[in-house]
Amino acid sequence: MFAISLNAMEKSPATAGIGEIGALLRGESERIREWLEQGSARRTWLHAAVIIIGTGSFGAAMGWWRDPLQALYTAIKFPLIIFLTTVGNGMLNWMLASLLGLKISFRQSLQAVMTSYTIVALILGALSPLLFFLVWNAPPMKPGAWGPYSFIQLTNVAAIAFAGVTSNLRLGQLLRRIGGGVGAGRRVLLAWLAGNLLLGSQLSWILRPFIGSPGMPVQFLRAGAFKGNFYETVFHAIGNLW
Repeated sequence: MFAISLNAMEKSPATAGIGEIGALLRGESERIREWLEQGSARRTWLHAAVIIIGTGSFGAAMGWWRDPLQALYTAIKFPLIIFLTTVGNGMLNWMLASLLGLKISFRQSLQAVMTSYTIVALILGALSPLLFFLVWNAPPMKPGAWGPYSFIQLTNVAAIAFAGVTSNLRLGQLLRRIGGGVGAGRRVLLAWLAGNLLLGSQLSWILRPFIGSPGMPVQFLRAGAFKGNFYETVFHAIGNLW
C-alpha cells in the first residue's frame, strides 16, 4: 500500500513539477530536450508561475529601497519584461537558429527561451533575500544620494547578468543536444544571447523605473519612457561611482 501511494505521489502534478525544477537547475539537457519535443501546457504554466514568483520577488526587493509602492510596481513589471522578451525573441531566435544550422520549430524555440528564463527566475528568486538585506541596510534614499543609488543599481545589473549568463550556459548544452553539432550550437547560443540582451535591456529601459531615482516621484512609467537607452544609463552609473 505504501509503495502504491509513493508511486502515485511521484506521478502527481505537484511532485513532477518539483522534479522538473530540479532538472532545470542541474542542467539535465537530455530530459529538457524531451520536454521540447513533447510539449506540455502544464509545464508551460509551471514555468510561467516560477517566472512570476522568482522575478516578482527580486523586483520587489529592487524597488523597496525607494518605496513599498515602487516595490509593488517593480514586482509587476519585472515578470512582464520576461514574458515580452520571450515572445519577441521566440520568433527571432527561431529564424536565427534556422540560418545558423539548427533546425527547430517555432514552438521549440519559444519553449527553449521560456525554459532559459525559468532558470533566470529561480536564480533571482534565490538572490532576492540577499537583495532585501542589502537595501534594508543601505542609507535611506534622499535627493542627491547618487552614490548608494548607483551601487544598488549596479548590484542589480550584476545579479541579473549572472542569472542570464548561467541560464544561457544551460541553454547552450540544450542546443548542442538538440542537434547541429557543437559549432552550430555555439553560434546559435551567441546569436540568441545578443538578441536577448538587446531586446531585454531596452524593454527594461522603457518600463523604468525599477529602483526609482532620488528626488523623483514614485511612478509606474516615466513620462519620457522612449528617450535614451539602457547602456547610456549603465555608463553614467559607473561614472557616478567614480
